[in-house]
Amino acid sequence: MKKANVIILAGFLGSGKTTLLKQLLQREKDRNHKTAVLMNELGKVSIDSDAVPGDVPLKELLNGCICCSLSDQLEKQLWGLCKENELDTLIIEATGAAHPIDVLDACLSPYLLDELHVSGIISVMDAPRWLDRGTMSVQAKMLMLEQIKHADYIIWNKTGALTDEQKQSIIGDSKRLNEGTQYVLTDYAKLDIDQLFTLSVKDRKEHQKVTADKLKVKTWVYPFKGAIKKEAFENWLREAPASIYRIKGYIKLEDGQIYLFQYSYGLPNYEKELMKMPLRLVFIGEDLDTEKLAIGLKQIE
Repeated sequence: MKKANVIILAGFLGSGKTTLLKQLLQREKDRNHKTAVLMNELGKVSIDSDAVPGDVPLKELLNGCICCSLSDQLEKQLWGLCKENELDTLIIEATGAAHPIDVLDACLSPYLLDELHVSGIISVMDAPRWLDRGTMSVQAKMLMLEQIKHADYIIWNKTGALTDEQKQSIIGDSKRLNEGTQYVLTDYAKLDIDQLFTLSVKDRKEHQKVTADKLKVKTWVYPFKGAIKKEAFENWLREAPASIYRIKGYIKLEDGQIYLFQYSYGLPNYEKELMKMPLRLVFIGEDLDTEKLAIGLKQIE
């Protein structure tokens, strides 16, 4: 029986996993490989699933983390994807609050041994956030550390604006924390995608248990009634608390255009959206004061 090749995408919130996912899917489409995606979101609303083409089988686990509250569902969804489709490749995009080893453990379940072959864990790391990790909570820092230590391939993303000294620091951390593991410094997760299909899972040591509940990560959805002014919105973003790790969703600006909006570590990104989408933003972070956030957002509508 043919086994599906499994690639696990790990990495902290907003690191660029979905950008990499799009490239992996295109690579497999070019080779006429049957590919499916399992995507996990902490919140009740899925935004990143829009990146998956309609002809690609997709299962979503929402409003929880597949390494803790949704761990039982993960095995069932993996089983379903395998039984419903004759897959060449299965890509799992874990929430940024997930420990990659817990996802790997689910794939190695006795129920799935005849269905899946795990190529490896790819950790997409937000390089500027890692360098500035001293401002983050202890649990968040620990999770990022674990995502580096247990990767079979490390993608250091958003490195274009870093100094040579900062890049050398990251290279040193890669070698120190995960000796012998391949890594790349890049932007927009651009790399030789073929490398990611030649990985093999290495022997692993005990890992530190870090879960979303320990991180105290909260998700919150804010709906907009209509268009907002870009300048006022970005002024609000500049004052937004650093405990917001990720913002994603759809907004309409004063030009009448709907945009897919993504925000990570102080950097906003707008992509034109051709379809009519619900105007709402999903916020992910620690200790979110949702009442205060709502007051500020209402003022820019």
